[in-house]
Amino acid sequence: MRGAALSPRMRRALEGTPYAQYVYGYPHKTAYRALAPPRELAPLWAHEFESSALRRDALFLYVHVPFCEMRCGFCNLFTTVRPEGSLEARYLEALARQASVLRDALGDVSFARLAIGGGTPTWLDPAQLEALFAIVERTMGARPTSVPVSVETSPETATDDRLAVLEAHGVDRVSIGVQSFFEDEAKSMGRPQKRASVEAALDRIRARSFSTLNIDLIYGASAQTPARWVESLALALRYAPEELYLYPLYVRPMTGLAKTARQWDDERLALYRLGRDYLCANGYEQRSMRMFRRANSPQKPAPPYACQSDGMVGLGCGARSYTSALHYSEEWAVGGRSVREILDAYVARDERDFAFARYGVELSTDEQRRRAAILSLLSDEGLAPGVEASALEGLSTLRELGFVHALSDGRLALTAAGLERADAIGPALFSEAMAARMETFSLR
Repeated sequence: MRGAALSPRMRRALEGTPYAQYVYGYPHKTAYRALAPPRELAPLWAHEFESSALRRDALFLYVHVPFCEMRCGFCNLFTTVRPEGSLEARYLEALARQASVLRDALGDVSFARLAIGGGTPTWLDPAQLEALFAIVERTMGARPTSVPVSVETSPETATDDRLAVLEAHGVDRVSIGVQSFFEDEAKSMGRPQKRASVEAALDRIRARSFSTLNIDLIYGASAQTPARWVESLALALRYAPEELYLYPLYVRPMTGLAKTARQWDDERLALYRLGRDYLCANGYEQRSMRMFRRANSPQKPAPPYACQSDGMVGLGCGARSYTSALHYSEEWAVGGRSVREILDAYVARDERDFAFARYGVELSTDEQRRRAAILSLLSDEGLAPGVEASALEGLSTLRELGFVHALSDGRLALTAAGLERADAIGPALFSEAMAARMETFSLR
């Protein structure tokens, strides 16, 4: 491979599997460690508003609900399955305590975006969802009817009574993890579900006033064929979703599929291309390796749904918060026992404890520039002219290889060949120091 600017680690990343790591943010949570000393939130955010271009009236509120009806075989999210006893109620009580402290720490701010994710937020029953929205609206001061709002759901929990709560509170984007319309494929991914339940859930969502339906699908299941992958896409398009996310199947450590040790790069790459071409031929525009949006879809005024940007304020045990120089959260785990230990500690925290960030990663000015450049390059936003030289080494080689090209306005963007290798290009652009930090993380 040409390009003397490539480090040995970058060279290995680009010459290896196209499926190295899904880069939806930088740095990954594996870079987080205990903060010594803990950082008090009020001065932390005050300094952010004074020293950066971040607007007080354009924050992004992300609320995390760490409950699901099942742990899918591919899932490494922070979630617990079918909690027993009063954990949901105690979680909402802790969420209210955290929200009260957080709102005071932020001062005079407002939110331009809201997302409720998980886990599966609609695992909560209608009364609990009402309590959640009361925290969002009354304590945090967010106005869901006036800004873009996204909520994640699942086929089993997208019930009429829950959807009615979402609709009443102004939710305009509902994202549902279908993964496959075929039961044997879903089962092979550790996600047993009935096709009838999936279709009934989609019918219920479409019967409501949500302006954006997003459907998540996965390619690369052991029972999947190219023909059935296209059929799954065709079945999804029957519901005219405004957005689709196409995810390659990953086998991650400590997940249900981790014991399989499958390697099937060529199969996933062929299915990616098949899915990309099918959606683009049927009226969808590709916005990133995974995200496709139906052309001319209606949407609330900008900013649209997005995640991982500076100014995201996280509420809940699995939520992250981003100032320009500090990313922080609760601890992260995948194993059931470790997740429950972290959750138990969270619901026991008092108001005084919630006033501090205790776990995260600090970003130097160079790392901040790198983060902005990586996230821009991996999306359809593209990299502004003149940014690349100071932010990312190796871009000239990526251009030589045909993975990056210049658009008519001078921005740099991934080519079709670059998009399909985005999960290798992203990690290749990590700094050596941050990559080493992430590699030494002990997952539990």
